[in-house]
Amino acid sequence: MSLRWQPALLDPSDNGGWAVVHCQHGFLFDANGVLFPRDWLKRLELPLVSEQGLGYFEGDPVYLLELTHPAEVPGAAWQGLRQFMLQDDDTDRFRMLGFAAQIGTWANHHRFCGSCGGPMRQHPHERAMQCERCGIHQYPRISPSMIVLVTREDELLLARSPRFAPGVYSTLAGFVEPGESVEQCVRREVYEEVGVSIRDPRYIGSQGWPFPHSLMLGFHAEYAGGEIVMQPEEIEDAGWFSIHDLPALPAPKSIARYLIDLYLARRLGHPEPVLPS
Repeated sequence: MSLRWQPALLDPSDNGGWAVVHCQHGFLFDANGVLFPRDWLKRLELPLVSEQGLGYFEGDPVYLLELTHPAEVPGAAWQGLRQFMLQDDDTDRFRMLGFAAQIGTWANHHRFCGSCGGPMRQHPHERAMQCERCGIHQYPRISPSMIVLVTREDELLLARSPRFAPGVYSTLAGFVEPGESVEQCVRREVYEEVGVSIRDPRYIGSQGWPFPHSLMLGFHAEYAGGEIVMQPEEIEDAGWFSIHDLPALPAPKSIARYLIDLYLARRLGHPEPVLPS
C-alpha cells in the first residue's frame, strides 16, 4: 500500500486539515486540485449531509464533506469520479477519491435507520452509523461482483452495454447473488448475458470499483460451447474478436482492461501488465 494515502478513522470534531467535497454529482475541484482548506470550507454555507474523517494524504489529515447537491463555490467546479479516473495519472489520489465516494454514499444513504426509522449518528470508535433509537449498526457497503474474460484461443468474447461509451466493448460482469460462490456467479452471468457455456474459470485478481461500492473479482475462463444469444436490455452487441483486430477497449486503469491486456501479453509473448490498484 502506498504511503501517500492511508485510510484512517479521524474525529470530525477536530479542527484543521484538508477536505474533499462530494455529492452524487461528483467532487468539487479548482486549479489546485480536490483538496481544500477544511476550516475555510466550513465557513461557507454548504448543504452539508455528513462530515467524515477519511485518513491521511501525504501525512496531512483529510476529511469528507458530503453535500445534498452541488453547491456553487467561487473558482471551483464539479466533476464526476469517472472523469478523474480517465484524466488523472495519480493512482493514490484516485484511491483517496474512490474511498471518499464510497464513504459519502454510505453516509448519505444511512441518515435514518432502515429498521425503525430513527436518526443515525456516527459511531465514535469505528466506521459505522448507529441508530440512536434501536442501536442497530450500519457499516460501509461492499458489493462483490465478478468480471470475466472468456477466450477461444486467439479470440476474445467481448460485449457492449447500452451504458458504454460509443464503440467500446468490454468483458462480462455481474453481481454475486446470495448463496452462490463467485465461480457459480461467473458461469451464471456468462450464460445469462451471452448464452454460452464456459470451463475452467480461474481467479486472476481484484480491484475496488467505487461506482458506487463494488469489489470486482477478476476471472479468465475458456469457451466450452454454445452460440451467442444476447440478453435483452443488458447487452447491446457481443461477438468474438481476434487478438489482432480488437475494438475500442475499456479505460487502462480498469480491471476489465487488465484482464484483456494480460491475456494478450501471454498469448503474444509480451511483458505482462500490472494490475491497477
